[in-house]
Amino acid sequence: MSPMVKDQNTKGILYIMTGMAFFSIQDSLIKFIYNDIALFELYLIRTIIQASLLLALVLVTKRKVSFKTHYPLLTLLRVVCFFFGFSFFYISLTFMTLAMTSALFFSCPFFMSMFAKFFLKEQIGIRRWSAIVVGFIGVIIVLNPTLEEFNFLKLAPVACAICYAISMTITKYTSDKDDIYTQMSWLYVFAISAGIIIFLVSGDGKFNTFSDPTFQFITREWFTNPLEAWPYVVVMGIVAFISFLCVFSAYSIASPSIISLFEYSYIIWAMLAGYILFETIPLPRTFFGAAIIIAAGVYIYYREKVKGQMIATDTPTVNR
Repeated sequence: MSPMVKDQNTKGILYIMTGMAFFSIQDSLIKFIYNDIALFELYLIRTIIQASLLLALVLVTKRKVSFKTHYPLLTLLRVVCFFFGFSFFYISLTFMTLAMTSALFFSCPFFMSMFAKFFLKEQIGIRRWSAIVVGFIGVIIVLNPTLEEFNFLKLAPVACAICYAISMTITKYTSDKDDIYTQMSWLYVFAISAGIIIFLVSGDGKFNTFSDPTFQFITREWFTNPLEAWPYVVVMGIVAFISFLCVFSAYSIASPSIISLFEYSYIIWAMLAGYILFETIPLPRTFFGAAIIIAAGVYIYYREKVKGQMIATDTPTVNR
C-alpha cells in the first residue's frame, strides 16, 4: 500500500470516528429531551433542518440532483424502512442506555449478510453463518432475556437494525442507477411528508392516554414546548448534518473495507456519552455482549472482503 493511500485511509478513519462521535451526540440529545417533545415532531423538525443544509450544500457546490429514481417501488420500501427503523431506535432511547441501544443496533451486519444471501443471491459460507450465529448470541447476552420478565420493547433497536439492513440492501441494489443525493433526497421527502401526515392525524395529542414515558413520547401533543425543546432539535439537525459530511467524506477518500470497521467506535462514544451525561455505566454483560457483536461483525466484514462481496461494508451510514 502506497504512503498516499495509507494517508487517505488515516484521514478516512478520523472522519468516520468523528462522524460516529457526532451521531452519539445527536442520540444523547434525543435521550435528554424526549420528555419535552413528541417523537415525530422531533423527527420532522430535524429532517427539515438537515434537508435545508443539504440544499445549501448542493447550491454552493452547484451539484445537480435528480429526483428521478429508476426503482420507484424499491425506493418507497427503502425510505419507509428507514423512517420507521430509526423511529424504533429513538423510541428505545427512552428506556435503554445508549450503550445497550448501540450494541443491539450493530447487529445490522448480520441481517445485511442474510438479506444479501436471499435477495442479492450472494454466497455465504459456513464461516459467515457461524459468525452470524455467534453475533446473535452476543445480542441475547446484551438483552439478558428471561421468560418471566422480558420486555419486548427491548427489541426496538433490533427492529431498527432489521429495517436498516433492508434499507441498505436496497441501496446496494439501486445504487447502480440512483446516486447518493437522489437517494438521500427521497429520504427527506418521505420523512417530511410522513411527519406532516402524522401531525394532521395525531398532532393534537388525542391518542396520548398513556402514563408510560415511552408511549407519551410517541403520542403526546406537538408544539407544546418549543422554546425549551426546539433549540436542542436545531442542534441535532446541525450535528446530524456534520455527521453526514464526515461519513460521506470518509467513504469518498478511503477504502470502505477499512473505515467501515471504525463505525463500531459509535459504541465507545455512546458509552462515554451515557456516562458523562446520564452517569450510566454499562453492565458487564453489555460489555461482553457488545464485544461478541463487534467481533462477529468484524469477521463478517473480513469474509466479505475476501469474497469480494461488500454489502455490509461499501454502503455508508450517511442517511441516519
